[in-house]
Amino acid sequence: MHDIVLIGLNHKTASVDVRECIAFTPDETERALVTLRNQPAISESVLFSTCNRIELLMTAAESQAAINAAKQFFSEFKNVPLSAFESALYHYTGDEAVRHTFQVAASLDSMVVGEPQILGQMKEAYRQATLEKTSGVILNKLLHRTFFVAKKVRTQTGIGDHAVSISYAAIELGKKIFGDLTGKRVMLIGAGEMAELAVEHLIRNRAGAITVANRTFARGVELAKRFSGEAIKFEEIPDTIKNVDIIISSTGATDYVLRKNQIKEAMKSRRNRSLFFIDIAVPRDIDPAINRISNAYVYDIDDLKDIVDENIEDRQREALKAQRIIDEAVIGFRKWYETLDVVPTIVSLRGKVEAMASQELKKTLGSLSHLSETDQRAIKRMTGALVNKILHDPTQFLKKNGCHGDKSVSLDLTRKLFNLEEDH
Repeated sequence: MHDIVLIGLNHKTASVDVRECIAFTPDETERALVTLRNQPAISESVLFSTCNRIELLMTAAESQAAINAAKQFFSEFKNVPLSAFESALYHYTGDEAVRHTFQVAASLDSMVVGEPQILGQMKEAYRQATLEKTSGVILNKLLHRTFFVAKKVRTQTGIGDHAVSISYAAIELGKKIFGDLTGKRVMLIGAGEMAELAVEHLIRNRAGAITVANRTFARGVELAKRFSGEAIKFEEIPDTIKNVDIIISSTGATDYVLRKNQIKEAMKSRRNRSLFFIDIAVPRDIDPAINRISNAYVYDIDDLKDIVDENIEDRQREALKAQRIIDEAVIGFRKWYETLDVVPTIVSLRGKVEAMASQELKKTLGSLSHLSETDQRAIKRMTGALVNKILHDPTQFLKKNGCHGDKSVSLDLTRKLFNLEEDH
């Protein structure tokens, strides 16, 4: 019976420079899987590499041999001495390896608990392993179950509900202020990554027209085009302010981009309509003195951090519920895994065939009531002998590990062919 084994390092155990040395690009992952396929100590493998973790999930006849082989593989493939990263490695076997895999997919082991990207990255790693045929019966089942558990955690807990990124918190704040962002016109000052994330959240919340102002006009045009918005030049900002409801600023400027006198002027033509400024730049883009203008409200990154911290606490509470779902799933997977061993499968197979034979025998004898006791016993003996003869070859085949090859494949196929106590 093969063990499930996991070895890896992550943001908690290894610094970023160590992770960078061991990280695998998609091309390297492809080559790595081919190398692993030819490694005798490792039967199945899925290699998972992101900026925060590098993990190798395996099945092996002997777990310690697989761990040693994996360490050597990392060192040789990445051309890094083992001493440079060995102390950062963790490894799990059996239920603990299964539990860890579930936790990673459900984003309980992430830098930001509840972030959704991790699941997509794991699915991609699994897809590569299936293409290279390094994932077999056991890891296929484990990863399908993993994706199911991650989905269950996301739908049955609030682990991903609250804003834990600054850009997301900025939009949540806008929702609190307006009640609803539908149709609200937004100006983005700066077209970097923060602005991009903010636009994605705004679109999900059905915001209205989006205007992008960026010092490099071409970059502003590029971002605006992607989100069907409009790009303007920096000089046009004061004039455009008259027509927007929310301004989100995230430039790399060292001085204020918007000052009190500019806004005072722009507010005159707004007829008391509220204007909200969300400043996610460090140093700040928006003069805090704007807050003193009637109907103008400025929120900076510190206000947003308070929202994020509060929401991280909520996520930690939801993580406890998620843990319960995972514990149940580990028990469920263990039950399936145990069925891969020979005896339970043979017992299930014999039980099923005997039950069918017994049922048919009862039906037949019921319609042949004229038979003597001796004749009935003869038919019963014949039925028993038939069952034994039918089961003899499949039983021998399974006991001898399918004559050759991987026992788990034969057992899994037997359970599917005879539909033995299907695991739902």
